[in-house]
Amino acid sequence: MRGKLVFFVGGAGAGKTTLAKALAGRRGAALFDMDTLSRPASEAIMTLSGLDPADRDSPVYKSLCRDLGYRLTMDAALENVDIGTDAIVVGPFTREIWDPGWLESELSRIGASARDVDVKAVVVTLKDADAYLERIRDRGSALDAWKLEHWDEFSRSLLADREVKWNLPDGSVLYFDNSGPLTDGKIEQLERFVYGTGS
Repeated sequence: MRGKLVFFVGGAGAGKTTLAKALAGRRGAALFDMDTLSRPASEAIMTLSGLDPADRDSPVYKSLCRDLGYRLTMDAALENVDIGTDAIVVGPFTREIWDPGWLESELSRIGASARDVDVKAVVVTLKDADAYLERIRDRGSALDAWKLEHWDEFSRSLLADREVKWNLPDGSVLYFDNSGPLTDGKIEQLERFVYGTGS
C-alpha cells in the first residue's frame, strides 16, 4: 500500500512550511521541503557560477537551479510514497499546479497514478501583500534579500491566482487562508482535510 502524497503550495511567507511541519509532526509523515533539499546544490551551482549563493528568486537562479530543486524534492518524496510512507511536500509549485499532466507524469515514475495514490493539495495564501511582506521581513532570512529588494515585482507573483489543475477527485484541493497566528484549530482543519479526522 502506497503512502499519501500531500502538497503544501503557495508563495513565500504564506506559512507553507510551518503548517506542513505541524501536520507531519502530528502524523509522523515524512517532510520534504524544497528549500531544505535543494539548498546545498543551489548554493554550489550559484557559487561556481560567480553568483550570490543566497539568491533564490532572480531569473538567473531560476534558469540554473529551479528545475533541479523540484527534481530532488519529488524524487525523495515519491520514493517514500512507494514504500508506504506518507510524504508531505512543500514548495511554490508555481508552474506545476497549472499543468494538468504534471502530477500523473510524476506518479508514473513509481508506476503509479492518481487513482492509486491518495493525493491532496493545500494552497496556502495570506489576505494581502502587506501580510506577506510582514511575514517575510519577520523571518529575517538571507534567502529573502532579492524578494525585498524587488518587492514591487516580486509581490505580484504572491497575489497571482494559484489554481490546481491536476486531475484529482473532488475535495482533494484545499484553498487555505493562513492569515493570523498558527493555532491548533488550523492544524486540526488540515488534519481533517488530509486524513479525514483529527488527532
